[in-house]
Amino acid sequence: MTEIYVDADACPVKDEVIRVAERHRLDVHMVSDGGIRPYPSPAVKLVIVTQGADAADDWIAEHIQGADICITNDIPLAARCLERGALAIKPNGETFTEDGIGMALANRALMQTLRETGAVTGGPRPFSKADRSAFLNRLEVVVQAAMRR
Repeated sequence: MTEIYVDADACPVKDEVIRVAERHRLDVHMVSDGGIRPYPSPAVKLVIVTQGADAADDWIAEHIQGADICITNDIPLAARCLERGALAIKPNGETFTEDGIGMALANRALMQTLRETGAVTGGPRPFSKADRSAFLNRLEVVVQAAMRR
């Protein structure tokens, strides 16, 4: 049975994930190192991990299975999920793929180096309504694909 794992600390689409999960009767694991509010939905399993740089990522990577879905912006976590045969999607609706994850990891390393040297400042563009809509559309497609596995 497909389950959804959410890297929940900074996820802007938690409510959207819950709506889709309830429609498909899927369990959602909201994984956080604290500071997340409980959800009244019976679909939501709140997982509080110990404080630490990658504690939530480690928990997700250890528990996710082949027919599951991870919601994250974290490229290394997405790579770990793909290695386990799971699907991974960003909150803006972009999917992580086996073909593209190597380039995404390399680009992440390059951008980190450029930020550390001061060559690049600033962060990603603000999350928009269009991103939220694209996420909802893509999550529906990904859920259906995962359930066919």
